[in-house]
Amino acid sequence: MGKQVAMTGNIAVANAMRQINPDVCAAYPITPSTEVMQQFASFVADGKVDTELVTVESEHSAMSAGIGAAAAGGRVMTATSANGLALMWEMLYIASGNRLPIAMMVINRALSAPINIHGDHSDEMGARDAGWIQMYSENGQEAYDNIIQAILIGESEGVLLPAMVGMDGFIISHSIENLELLEDKQVRDFLGEFKPKHPLLNINKPITMGPLDLQDYYSEHKRQQAQAMQKAKAAILKVAKDYKAVSGREYGFFEPYKLEDADIGILTLGSSAGTTRFVVDLMREKGIKVGMIKLRVFRPFPIEELQQALSHLKALAVMDRSDSFGAAGGPVFSEVRSALYDLPARPKTVNYIYGLGGRDLGISPIERVVKDLQEIHQTEKIKELVTHLTVRE
Repeated sequence: MGKQVAMTGNIAVANAMRQINPDVCAAYPITPSTEVMQQFASFVADGKVDTELVTVESEHSAMSAGIGAAAAGGRVMTATSANGLALMWEMLYIASGNRLPIAMMVINRALSAPINIHGDHSDEMGARDAGWIQMYSENGQEAYDNIIQAILIGESEGVLLPAMVGMDGFIISHSIENLELLEDKQVRDFLGEFKPKHPLLNINKPITMGPLDLQDYYSEHKRQQAQAMQKAKAAILKVAKDYKAVSGREYGFFEPYKLEDADIGILTLGSSAGTTRFVVDLMREKGIKVGMIKLRVFRPFPIEELQQALSHLKALAVMDRSDSFGAAGGPVFSEVRSALYDLPARPKTVNYIYGLGGRDLGISPIERVVKDLQEIHQTEKIKELVTHLTVRE
């Protein structure tokens, strides 16, 4: 057993970073991730880590500095949110294209405009095609566990990709929870020493990084990047298995809840999973066979695994805490519906956009989702493919 503590999600992540002790951390603070770097900066100032903390003039510069440090052979971390992540946009692709396993905590927050500093998934979902491994956290414990695992997943042989871990802004980042921290030595032993594969500073094996790459080889390099993302699936499961041996906590691509015998189901991710789980229990007491599946890994998207987990359902609601304007629904919905398309028998799948800009998702909206799913199950008809939940009519 580790150490039982009460702390916010942000402080838990800062402590994970302290235990990881990265070589370089480059950051520019933005709400609601500011507290992560604030706390970590105090660890640096107090000599509790050996990290070179680089304070930069923007988030674009933070990722640029991280890229340089990772290319040189360092273990690199940072944290950001919302508009800060958007300002990194160009550099996200450069980090992944150069196969640099940077680990970044994203405290999920709405993108402006209108100006909003509260939690939704529009920031990280907007970066879903940037070539980064993406994981989401239900609570502070998962955020702590996920960011530690993200280090080894990204550094795995055949993967070498950056990874971002999401945590809902304010809802989780600023809420105090009971959680368990591993001992410092456990984390250090679990991660081991980082041995970069192709560091720029290895003068005995000089390499070129970031050269001009036109029609002759660009497609081949992008295919290699796609193959690396697929190899990340095996790495995620291996790291999770090893982490369970250390922590006793089990992780996978997703977590099903009372799904095995369910007729209808709800797929969600992030902090809404706790409320949804509570509603599932309420509905089960009434004899309604509903289940839930909490998606943890969004990139690489676990297509085959979700097919197997969801194929027996008659109706499925996919919850999106971000919108994809002009598309056939939110980003998670589009991925799930596409994954299920080729199944000979598949659930009728509908989408609910909820909680934008930090709007609370209470019990009654999820009860409405269950009611809608029951109707779809009974009538075998979908009245509305995409519904904006928790919105004034």
